[in-house]
Amino acid sequence: MFTFISVLALSALPSCLSIWPIPRSLDSANQVLKLSNSFDITVNITDAPQDLLDAVSRTKNSIQTDQLGRLVLGRGASDSDALVTAETFPGLILVLEESAPAAQPIATEAVAALGTRDESYSLSVPSDGSAGVMSANTTLGLLRGLSTFEQLWYTYNGTIYTTYAPMTIINDSPAYVYRGFMLDTARNFFPVSDIKRTLDTMYLVKINTLHLHITDAQSWPIQLPDFPELAQAGAYSVSQSFTLDDIQDVTTYAAERGIDVLMEIDTPGHTSIIGASHPDYVACYIGNWQIFASEPPSGQLRLADPAVMNFTAEVLSAVAKTLPSTMFSTGGDEVNTACYAADEPTQKMLNETGMTLFDALDEFTAVTHGALHDLGKTTVVWEEMVLEFNVTTLRNDTIVMVWISSDDAAAVVQQGYRIVHAPSNYFYLDCGGGEFYGNDPTGNSWCDPFKTWQEAYTFDPLANITSDQVHLVLGGEQLLWTEQSGPQNLDPITWPRAAVSAEIFWTGETLPDGFDRVGNISDALLRLHDVRYRMVQRGVNAINLQPEWCALRPHFCDL
Repeated sequence: MFTFISVLALSALPSCLSIWPIPRSLDSANQVLKLSNSFDITVNITDAPQDLLDAVSRTKNSIQTDQLGRLVLGRGASDSDALVTAETFPGLILVLEESAPAAQPIATEAVAALGTRDESYSLSVPSDGSAGVMSANTTLGLLRGLSTFEQLWYTYNGTIYTTYAPMTIINDSPAYVYRGFMLDTARNFFPVSDIKRTLDTMYLVKINTLHLHITDAQSWPIQLPDFPELAQAGAYSVSQSFTLDDIQDVTTYAAERGIDVLMEIDTPGHTSIIGASHPDYVACYIGNWQIFASEPPSGQLRLADPAVMNFTAEVLSAVAKTLPSTMFSTGGDEVNTACYAADEPTQKMLNETGMTLFDALDEFTAVTHGALHDLGKTTVVWEEMVLEFNVTTLRNDTIVMVWISSDDAAAVVQQGYRIVHAPSNYFYLDCGGGEFYGNDPTGNSWCDPFKTWQEAYTFDPLANITSDQVHLVLGGEQLLWTEQSGPQNLDPITWPRAAVSAEIFWTGETLPDGFDRVGNISDALLRLHDVRYRMVQRGVNAINLQPEWCALRPHFCDL
């Protein structure tokens, strides 16, 4: 009896269950509204940029081709009678607010500096047969509204309709400016087509940053005309590498979908592969990795060598100057001090200059970051650069990614740095797959167990952060390290789990009905089911969250 009563009570909650991330402002009812056969989206904007018109075309196509049945028993059959008498929705009108500046391309707004972008929008979908209106201050805001609008529509027996009319969303905007997904393309390679499919799915759930961890110890998959030897010796093959045209293709495709591409070339650690073409630049090159690295192969840049410093700065600049983003990451994690202690050339240089290893890291950072600053880039680093090595040459505007533990965030912001949450104990998508080392039949991955979507959803971005430090929290991202992943399992290991942080950092801690987000995981499941099924309709091999029997019976499989 208790379960039966609970299910009835929960089913009476607001029924707008299809939008992910859920808007911060939302008022909707339960009337059925049919899409007109002549439905159109009108862009009522002077000199509308082409990428906005292209986005509108994609939205119209998605509404027609999603062909998603409602996640209820009968997949919409129960709506048949209501569809007979339902009003028809003729179209949607897109406008910029009267006070808005002249329309800029989405691609321009998407790569503006963090904190300067305006992603807000408002949407009205009336139920009386009149047209809807979407308004924003920017084309980027209109794009975010389109991703919401696409998620309202279902198909039954050839009719496209929504059950959420009338609907009003007023000034929906993100709680945090950074909402990301990181993909490691070095341990295993991912073709451009897979990255583009990922970008399309990121657009759907309003993720606005693709963090490309493009190189690592295992491979160097980016071809640089000024340094051709790096990819020639370091890529797995020519076909498993990116040209600069490929990178331009990805960054353009991303920006048109409201997504900034943050490139990372990790230094001075995780650089063994540079030794394949420049053995004199790398300490502990393919040495005893169990002593000199966190995983095979060992090798890291001889950071005390001025020639290596200048070489690294030139390589970073060669990549960064081709990218539209205002951000560039130099990594800085897992620098192995035992390697440098055992490396004779490094010790010789330290002794000759009287520097400590930490002094050398300071200078290395000053030189490499200085080259990026000269290009107008804001540098991004992993947390060890602040918490373990206390690098003194980091600029105050450096962005620090907190990954080892969510508990480390407070210590970083205490030093005044802006942070992006990337905690392994919540957001690592690769955890729980077992160890990848050979001859280790009982081994588990270091970050076990598997991070379920529900565990990730409970993450609190402001835990142990004081009110006067909140402005330093930029947002967060979920991450896929690819020791055991490749194109074959990219979709199911990423989606829909990577959408969780999208809602955490768009919606914030409070749902539009005023209830606590974390306290409504059961309700979130219904919406995550919905967007997952929509992903599948769009060709994304997103993993199931439950048996379909449960997905069609809201709350029945809750504890």
